[in-house]
This record gives sequence, structure tokens and C-alpha cells, in this order.
Amino acid sequence: MFVLAGLGNMGPKYERTRHNVGFDTIDFLAAKYRINSFKLKHKALIAEGIIQGHKTLLVKPQTYMNNSGEAIREIMDYYKIPPGNLVVIYDDVDIDVGRLRIRAKGSAGTHNGMRSILSHIKTENFPRIRIGIGKAPDNMDMADYVLSRFSEEERKLINDAIEKASLAAVTIVCASVEIAMSRYNG
Repeated sequence: MFVLAGLGNMGPKYERTRHNVGFDTIDFLAAKYRINSFKLKHKALIAEGIIQGHKTLLVKPQTYMNNSGEAIREIMDYYKIPPGNLVVIYDDVDIDVGRLRIRAKGSAGTHNGMRSILSHIKTENFPRIRIGIGKAPDNMDMADYVLSRFSEEERKLINDAIEKASLAAVTIVCASVEIAMSRYNG
């Protein structure tokens, strides 16, 4: 089984914000593969389904971004998921709006949600898909920026990036992270 986990914050206040592109990608995958039976379990909304013949768990942690690792750890322990079968999808302020960066492993960088996951699962050895949300303007607080919504022009780029991120996640599940990197990075 694979776990595709999108990071974000729950509630209408945070819908379609920069920080919630991970949740948006999980929603896109759920719609595309008709995996609609989300249940609150292990501090997350989770839904099991089949994606191109592979048993997959779609996950949206409900712990708020900075505590995402709590939910991910519980899910990995309960389902006995090896780190290589976890794919985390999240926003990145260090990447231009709408660009993707896929890696097989790595540090958390400046992302608090990823710091939480690394702290709880004690490894960096799992694939991740970062969706660029661009840098905050100099006069704007970082927290305010990541919780802001995209402009109409940026939304078009982000919608395309969400679709590509979902294709990259499916490629990781069905083929490998290396193939996903070669197809979707940049």
C-alpha cells in the first residue's frame, strides 16, 4: 500500500490558500480516481482506494500543518507502511508559483509541516512533491503570505501544478520516483 499525504490546514478559512495546495492535490486525486469515502481516523481524513491497480491511501492530516507528523506517524504505524511508500505533497515558498520539485528524500528545509513529519518518522528517506507558491513580498509576514489566496493569474498556474503533482504522485506509485522526477521536475 502507498500513502499519498497532502499537507494543509482544515476548515473553510484555509481552503484554496497557498498553504493548502497539498490538500488540493489530494482532492484532485480523489475526484479523478473516485475515492470519495474519507473518514476521520488517525488524526487525519483518510480514504482507501485503487489507483491504477495499486492499493492507495489518500491522507489529509487534521492536526494543522505544524503537527502533520503526528497523523503521518500513526498511519504509518497502523498500516505498517515503509517510508519509501509514503509520498508527501506540500507547498514551497522557495519555488516559483506553479513549478514542481520532486525528490526521493531530503531535509524539511523551512517547512514546519515537513519538520514535524521528519521528527515523528525519524527518516528523510521518502518521496516528496513540492509545489511552488512563490516568495512572500518583502512587506508581508510569512504566515500571512502562506495563508493568503492566489491571484487569478497565479490560480491558473497552481491548478496546472496540482494536476501535474497528482500525475507525479501516480507515477511514483506505478513506476518510480526517478521517473516522476524526470517527467515533472521543473
